[in-house]
Order: sequence, then C-alpha cells, then structure tokens
Amino acid sequence: MDSQTTNTSVVSAVAPFNFYLFKNMSVFTKLKQFKDLRDQGKKLQGAIGNETSSGQAAGGKVVIIVDGTLKIKAVEIDNELLSPDKKNKLQDAIKDAHNDAQGKMQRIVSTKMQEMGGFDMPGMKSK
Repeated sequence: MDSQTTNTSVVSAVAPFNFYLFKNMSVFTKLKQFKDLRDQGKKLQGAIGNETSSGQAAGGKVVIIVDGTLKIKAVEIDNELLSPDKKNKLQDAIKDAHNDAQGKMQRIVSTKMQEMGGFDMPGMKSK
C-alpha cells in the first residue's frame, strides 16, 4: 500500500465523522440559542413585572389598569354610566378602555425589548 492510498483511506474514513461532528455542533449551537432566548424572556418578564398601563374610554368615565402580563388590575366606572339605559355605552367603554390599556402595554413591552437588545437570534428578525 503506498502513502497516497493510505491518506485517501484515512480521509474517506474521517470525512463522515467530521460531517457528523459539525452537524451536531449546529444542534448544540441551536440549543444554546434557545436557552439564551429563554433567559432573555425571563429577564423581560422581570422587567415588565411591575409595569402598569391604564386605558380610558367614554371621556375618562371608564378606566382600566392592566399589568405587564395584560391582566386587569383595576376597573373604575363613573356612576353616571351605571344606569340600565346606558348598559350598551358602558359595555363599549369597557372594551375600548381595555383595548387602549393593552395597546399601551404592548408598546411598553416593545420598548423594554429594544432596551434589552431585542430577542435577536440568527434566522430571526426583530421588528
């Protein structure tokens, strides 16, 4: 057996191993990226945990306060809207106030994400 035949045999035997090794490194890299993303998510949860946002409707007669997880923390309704003949107006005002508060909180979360550097991963784009 000459040296050229030996080198070719070694290279062809090692090539599949190298492919397997690099393929698995890609999997490990992705797992690390997912762990990093999870860590960023936990950090974001901590950052928005104490945030609140209020939304108003019906000229300020309905106010809804939501927290960073979009759970309603408080509802304030002016007595004027509590009469039976204003039921539809009150229902619409509650919905509008909640949507207003939710939109504001989404902007707060977006700002916090940008301050933290976003959630950038290769192959994913932050908006």
